[in-house]
Amino acid sequence: MNAFEGDEAAAIRADGLVKKFKGKTALAGVDLTARTGTVLGVLGPNGSGKTTTVRILSTLLHPDEGRATVGGYDVVRQPHQVRRLIGLTGQYAAVDDELSGTQNLLLIARLLGYTRPGARRRAAELLERFALSDAADRPVKTYSGGMRRRLDLAASLVGRPSLLYLDEPTTGLDPHSRNEMWDVVRGLLDDGVTVLLTTQYLEEADQLTDDIVVLDHGKVISRGSPDQLKARAGTQVLQVQPVEPGELDRVVGIVELVSGSEARTSSSTASAAVTDPAVLPEVVRRLDDQGISVAELTLRKPSLDEVFLALTGHPADDVPSDTTAPAFERTHG
Repeated sequence: MNAFEGDEAAAIRADGLVKKFKGKTALAGVDLTARTGTVLGVLGPNGSGKTTTVRILSTLLHPDEGRATVGGYDVVRQPHQVRRLIGLTGQYAAVDDELSGTQNLLLIARLLGYTRPGARRRAAELLERFALSDAADRPVKTYSGGMRRRLDLAASLVGRPSLLYLDEPTTGLDPHSRNEMWDVVRGLLDDGVTVLLTTQYLEEADQLTDDIVVLDHGKVISRGSPDQLKARAGTQVLQVQPVEPGELDRVVGIVELVSGSEARTSSSTASAAVTDPAVLPEVVRRLDDQGISVAELTLRKPSLDEVFLALTGHPADDVPSDTTAPAFERTHG
């Protein structure tokens, strides 16, 4: 079944999208479906084709092959209708630094056909919603990174889009600002907005999305809910943190011996994929035999990062940039 059959609830449908740049393939037959009123995550490292997909779905690029519809409109044959439905926020804020927050939103509202009073009402409403009212009259160049991203998202909502594309919206933000953006995205769903979110942050996809499409080298390599993707990895993860960091090498040896898998380490933790829950008491016994005290010992579902490694054979952050794609794609996805 292709993306255009049997799913009347789809807000976005794409089937067999192919795009090449200077003879090099950026998309190699991408299929995806975003259900109305949900968040679809398009997950993948830089160079995987995320932004090329968004640019096609937002009518900024034509596919070389394949078809896509947004809100029932074909992105190639009916671009004006598609643009009336969508809002787009890129990786970097696209607001004017010299204008105030209010002036940025007024400018966009007037361009979209609002009356002067209507534009002012809409700007004030959005500034309040995104906790920017106190800074409304300040030049944007005085805003923090998180404030700029919130204003950029507010700007994309001036026209009340029913579909919103967020292309790596939290890149470069500190953890507090990122959490604020996550709360904003969750709030959009309460308004019935369908969101397509591209990200290379696996935690972000886990927190926000209802469904995920995983891209690697321009191809869809897996799809499903976050829990389905984790289950598809077929393993659990044993994680051990010794009380004494100097014991980590010994812990790694025990974990690898018992699990039969290569362990991954952080600064203080060893983890490995396991298929048999019985390894847990065996690891406990061996740690006790060697007098190693542990601060944490868990058997859990794999993270999306670990799922990506299982699906592709490499971590999400271990992919060379695609130097054949345009600069926009190399930088943003």
